[in-house]
Amino acid sequence: MGSDTVRAGQAGGEAADQRREQRGWYFYDWACSVYSTSVLTVFLGPYLTAVAESAADADGYVHPLGIPVRAGSFFAYCVSASVIVAIVLMPVVGAAADRTGRKKPLLAAAAYVGAGATTGLFFLDGHRYLLGGLLLVVANASVAISMVLYNSYLPQIAPPEERDAVSSRGWAFGYAAGSLVLVANLVLFTAHDSFGVSESTAVRICLASAGLWWGLFTLVPLKRLRDRRTTPAAARVHGWRQLASTIRGMRGKPLTLSFLLAYLVYNDGIQTVISQASVYGSRELGLSQSTLITAVLMVQVLAVAGALGMGRLARRYGAKRTILGSLAAWAVILAAGYFLPAGAPMWFFVLAAGIGLVLGGSQALSRSLFSHLVPPGKEAEYFSAYEMSDRGMSWLGPLLFGITYQLTGSYRDAIISLVAFFAIGFVLLARVPVRCAIGDAGNPVPDRI
Repeated sequence: MGSDTVRAGQAGGEAADQRREQRGWYFYDWACSVYSTSVLTVFLGPYLTAVAESAADADGYVHPLGIPVRAGSFFAYCVSASVIVAIVLMPVVGAAADRTGRKKPLLAAAAYVGAGATTGLFFLDGHRYLLGGLLLVVANASVAISMVLYNSYLPQIAPPEERDAVSSRGWAFGYAAGSLVLVANLVLFTAHDSFGVSESTAVRICLASAGLWWGLFTLVPLKRLRDRRTTPAAARVHGWRQLASTIRGMRGKPLTLSFLLAYLVYNDGIQTVISQASVYGSRELGLSQSTLITAVLMVQVLAVAGALGMGRLARRYGAKRTILGSLAAWAVILAAGYFLPAGAPMWFFVLAAGIGLVLGGSQALSRSLFSHLVPPGKEAEYFSAYEMSDRGMSWLGPLLFGITYQLTGSYRDAIISLVAFFAIGFVLLARVPVRCAIGDAGNPVPDRI
């Protein structure tokens, strides 16, 4: 009886520690999602585009490194460049994390480099479009690298049957933070005269405050998350050799690779919509910055409900079917976006509501589904590949968006091209036998997946 009591007490203590670690894990979504919302989605696209236009020649072109670039395409090209930088660095960081078992110092480094670059956007004014582009590349690459490490904790802090719920709560935390900060942004932007600052200064304050928020709340996960020791054999493997081994190992997991390919395609579309929606709204539809902030705030609020609601749907119908349903909804939403009339904010709000309901759930469930496909002990390495498919490989969409606008001068043509990512991603995901993939990775297969 006594030994049973001791074991029960130990199990209870371990469960309490796990819940504490999960709560700390949620706070990195709370910290860094403000960058994705306020900076990448709302303010930086239109503002950097306006700065580039002010520095453009008579034909509307800027010339970074002597290359003629239409000012309206500069932001999209910078997003693509940031992703390429992340592609080079993420696998190395993931391999180093698994080799040493010290994820937290690497997470801290990536987070604070990104937060510092974001705070530096306060100095983006006048004709300094190159400064804005450089800081965007650093910040966007940093958030992608940090997410490799953050996501790799999920299999360690949640058993298989809890991962859909834990992942969805993390996304909900992020969207809640984004909503809270956007309310403050909206107050400052709309009443900037009352605060004694110009409109451009208000935008720069909003940009910089996202970096300060990111840095401040990163302290919570750094305090609560625990590093796990690696085995001696793993510790002897050099980072590049481990990376090569990871690639070879993933070739031996073709079903996991099939999921990654599908995710690469459809998430490229999601990330491009996130980063380019405000440019489309301001430049093609002629909507005010206040309208865009309100629309994105609506997305944030509904994304919380969407992430939690789709988590419940996944428990009933399975994560794969729920994701497939969200991809069909994405395609319909984008097709409708092509026909939105200019100067009609109400229809833009309707579209934003649809995006909010599918955005959080499709991302959260993809993350939790992939966690089932990762071989034990390979979390950071495999999540580096996942993050390459998430923020890391999402350069094709912005590049296509930028090239389409560069060639046609129409943001409508650019936005409709993204439907292909969701249609192709749907077909590829539908072909993945996820139960077989989970078993092939050496993990227990949940009752419903």
